[in-house]
Amino acid sequence: MSNYKTVFFTLGILQIILGVFMFVPLIIQFIYSEVDSSFFGASIVTIVFGTLFFLSNLDHDRKLTLQQAFLLTALSWISVAIFGSLPFIFSELNFSFTNAFFESMSGITTTGSTIISNLNEMPKSILLWRAILQWLGGIGIIIMAITLMPLMNVGGMQLFKISNTDSSEKILPKSKEIALRLIYIYLSLTILCLITYKIFGMNLFDSLTHSMTTIATGGFSNYNESIGFFNSVSIEISSMIFIILGSLPFIAYIKFINGNREIFVKDSQIKFFLGVIIFSIIILTIYLLIISSDNLNLRSIFFNVISILTGTGYVNAEFDGWGSFALVIFLGLMFIGGCAGSTTCGVKIFRIQILYLFVSNQLKKMIYPKGIFVLKYDQNPIDNKFIASIISFIYLYLVLFFCLTALLSLTGLDFITSISGAATSISNVGPGLGSIIGPNGNFSTLPDISKWILSFGMILGRLEIFAILVLFLPSFWKN
Repeated sequence: MSNYKTVFFTLGILQIILGVFMFVPLIIQFIYSEVDSSFFGASIVTIVFGTLFFLSNLDHDRKLTLQQAFLLTALSWISVAIFGSLPFIFSELNFSFTNAFFESMSGITTTGSTIISNLNEMPKSILLWRAILQWLGGIGIIIMAITLMPLMNVGGMQLFKISNTDSSEKILPKSKEIALRLIYIYLSLTILCLITYKIFGMNLFDSLTHSMTTIATGGFSNYNESIGFFNSVSIEISSMIFIILGSLPFIAYIKFINGNREIFVKDSQIKFFLGVIIFSIIILTIYLLIISSDNLNLRSIFFNVISILTGTGYVNAEFDGWGSFALVIFLGLMFIGGCAGSTTCGVKIFRIQILYLFVSNQLKKMIYPKGIFVLKYDQNPIDNKFIASIISFIYLYLVLFFCLTALLSLTGLDFITSISGAATSISNVGPGLGSIIGPNGNFSTLPDISKWILSFGMILGRLEIFAILVLFLPSFWKN
């Protein structure tokens, strides 16, 4: 175990940070007279365990190998989900461990699925904790996607390396500066979103919680009606703008600060992402105009396309009543997701782009067998090894989606609930389709086994699949 001291040392720090954040809802409990021992007890337990990990691994070698990076990636999300469930368990709301873990995992992976059926009556401290989990999950995945995953060569993420070196050692020291700048940008966007929501009519508490879940593209809301509760055009427009800002690659913000003022209009991933939004809105508008003009509401179309594509999961309309074609469109958007290095999940825009380039290249080779066609992405040549990692990721993504669907159907769920539940978990979207887990439903009535399957799907999707599955290979544990 001495080889993993750096891993457990880092886990200890993460748990201490999580425990400190638990004091924030404790303050809210005093303000709103909701005082009980749930957050205080959960905080003490979390900090004690974190301190034990921290102190028992002080003599670590301050290096993080590639093997340890994979282990740290998986354990950090699992441990935060476990300890993050303690406030739910210790509360007076009678959460079972399954429900508490599901809610916590949904929060930290920024999925946004919930088992709470009466959000309007929930204690403010619990609502704030759900928002904090999503906010921490958002910044956590950004830092991991930009600093660790490129070095782990996970599903083509090596395209976004911040350093020219391929060394697998001393990852953490090299990442400190970039991580601090990402936190600064993320915090600034959250504060700006909070101020905007407050200006347009939300109270301070709603502004705080919704700004956290908006920038994290998580979608937890304080109300059963989600953003639709406010019935405000200005709030919905603000939400769409900040959802998009959270869905852009955060490395682009750093490049912009460093002087590249044209990065947001020249980056091919950003342009394609915005193109998908516009195309989806046009298609849905034409469809509803022809098939069901009564359901034609541009405000709802704009909002729900952006929310579902980015995996945020906010809703302002019952889109499951728009017809079968609309549901197929939304299911497809769940898979696509946002940009790499953002808070969003899904397959990611850059993989869709590269797959398109690869297929286009193969067709050209069929027409011109003797031709030489070089694949390029953002003017950079792409080798076969990189293409293989992209294709294998997408293939595995689809296989796991069908496996999750099959497992959910075996637990007694109907077809729509099974297929949309699998999609919403592995794509970290939030609401599914149908009457049970649709935009106006929740996951509370699902069997416990279904919730565990969905929780596994959430962490698979959040950590780009390979970062979890590699741990099940016996060869991974050999030195």
